[in-house]
Amino acid sequence: MSYLRFDKTLMINLQESLPREILRTNKSGAYHCTTIVDCNTRKYHGLLVIPVPNLDDENHVLLSSLDETVIQHGAEFNLGLHKYQGNHFSPNGHKYIREFDCEKIPATTYRVGGVILRKEKIFVHHENRILIRYTLVDAHSATTLRLRPFLAFRSVREYTHENGQASRNYQPVENGIKTCMYSGYPELFMQLNKKNEFHFQPDWYRGIEYPKEQERGYDFYEDLYVPGYFEIDIKKGDSVVFSAGISGIAPRNLKRIFDSEVEDRTPRDSFYHCLKNSAHQFHNKQGEEHYVFAGYPWFKCRARDLFISLPGLTLGIEEQEEFEDVMKTAEKAIRQFVNGEPLTYKIYEIEHPDVLLWAVWALQQYAKETSRERCRQMYGALLEEIMSYILGRKHSNLFLHENGLLYTNGTEKAVTWMNSTVNGKPVTPRTGYIVEVNALWYNALRFTADMFREGGNTLLADNLDARAEMAGKSFVDVFRNEYGYLFDYVNGYMMDWSVRPNMIFAVAFDYSPLDRVQKKQVLDIVTKELLTPKGLRTLSPKSGGYNPNYVGPQQQRDYAYHQGTAWPWLMGFYMEAYLRIYKMSGISFVERYLIGMEDEMTSHCIGALPELFDGNPPFVGRGAVSFAMNTAEILRILKLLSKYNL
Repeated sequence: MSYLRFDKTLMINLQESLPREILRTNKSGAYHCTTIVDCNTRKYHGLLVIPVPNLDDENHVLLSSLDETVIQHGAEFNLGLHKYQGNHFSPNGHKYIREFDCEKIPATTYRVGGVILRKEKIFVHHENRILIRYTLVDAHSATTLRLRPFLAFRSVREYTHENGQASRNYQPVENGIKTCMYSGYPELFMQLNKKNEFHFQPDWYRGIEYPKEQERGYDFYEDLYVPGYFEIDIKKGDSVVFSAGISGIAPRNLKRIFDSEVEDRTPRDSFYHCLKNSAHQFHNKQGEEHYVFAGYPWFKCRARDLFISLPGLTLGIEEQEEFEDVMKTAEKAIRQFVNGEPLTYKIYEIEHPDVLLWAVWALQQYAKETSRERCRQMYGALLEEIMSYILGRKHSNLFLHENGLLYTNGTEKAVTWMNSTVNGKPVTPRTGYIVEVNALWYNALRFTADMFREGGNTLLADNLDARAEMAGKSFVDVFRNEYGYLFDYVNGYMMDWSVRPNMIFAVAFDYSPLDRVQKKQVLDIVTKELLTPKGLRTLSPKSGGYNPNYVGPQQQRDYAYHQGTAWPWLMGFYMEAYLRIYKMSGISFVERYLIGMEDEMTSHCIGALPELFDGNPPFVGRGAVSFAMNTAEILRILKLLSKYNL
């Protein structure tokens, strides 16, 4: 039985099938995303969603969907599905679905009377092209397939509505057409591998609704333009391949390209392989530049997310070369930043005060997976530049105080990963001495000291160790309270007593200013008040302002974002901390916990982990459908477990 297979009973029940989404990317910024019944429920959904750099920095939905109609003896059976006003779904094509399988590639099997039709989709790597293969598995009489494309040609942030400016022009190309609704956009080529007829029948389908946007408090309906439809006769056992892309293609090559792309895919036949495939989807290669997106469908490359997720997404699946390739781009961006040069790389928020420290942590993971000597050869100069930049007090919002700790101003702007804002102000204004920033700082000082000492630079190493000694003592004095846990931040006489997960980093990192007893006290508090089956809560239910449900309009969700929601990526550090304390005896606990994460492979976005979960039962997944840091940290823990199990 397939690892990711859904039968007729689930597929025809829209309450079960509509919340389940599917995501495929081309590793170059474009993607295909929809529900498993091919009914778009978000404005971000589409068959072909691509960047259009000459317009803006957003993705754009060119081809929203493609309705298939099976015609036999003059009777038409439309397999499409759209939501309209009044909770009205049409044409209800989901009722013909017999199963959906996405172990290798997304595949839907339909049964219409005596017709069995199989539809398979694949997104071509590093090309803005989606291919759909239709195979007539069984039929007792002549069958015609009609394909009706729904076009949007708009940003994922906007909607399209019926208008007179949209161009209806199209030009025939080999076995298809090309068209472009608005200037500035690339032409969309729609072709089939066999001769067909295109019937020009322009029309607008009005009032298509996106319930996920309605849930999130946004506008939620649009009109889509249909230029006409393709018709092709298909015989039992035959396959037809449809291509949608921004360049023409030789139709005779479509079948071969489809087969070779399928051959290149790793089956999603286990928890690990699902995560590995998911990890690959965050890569975005643009010529010589290599980025990692923070998540889909709306995130770009954010510096903090990049460095936190990079080890798990690459080293966690034995892809050292991919780590090094991403770091080539990241290293150039870091150097631009520390040298005060204009930033030309598309890595956003690199100015945030903890980003350079997370970069050091990422390189530390590289040193552990390869060797310190290799890390020194590859990144020794970069590490020295980063530490000199911080020690030289050159960062505009990272102040090195006499007690050895780093001070950050976070009252006016969110400066850590807890970055939600309302009306331009941080919901969680963490300011002063911030606990994970200083845990990162202590870890960075000790790690680089050891690295440089082994490389022969004892003078620099001794200086870093002396600073670490001072910072370590100050850390315990400043952050540790009488109840045995750590303040989230301290600003003068203001101490934040909220129980938050950020203290876990001081237990998880290789170098910690806490002794074993202190680490265990922190771990116990986190376990007691923050641990859920889906991640660590961002705030204890016992702390003021606990708000665990990430629902409602934007502002309501912003207030809840880090006030009790649970985040899986934090579990990577929690599990690392747990294994540090309990060693071999902690393995069974970690393994049991991961079973709960594996359950998510058949929910939400199939084979992926969503951005966050509600902090209270039933711990519903929310936010972005696939999130890099979550995937990365679970992979990193699986790798860590494998070392314990050797």
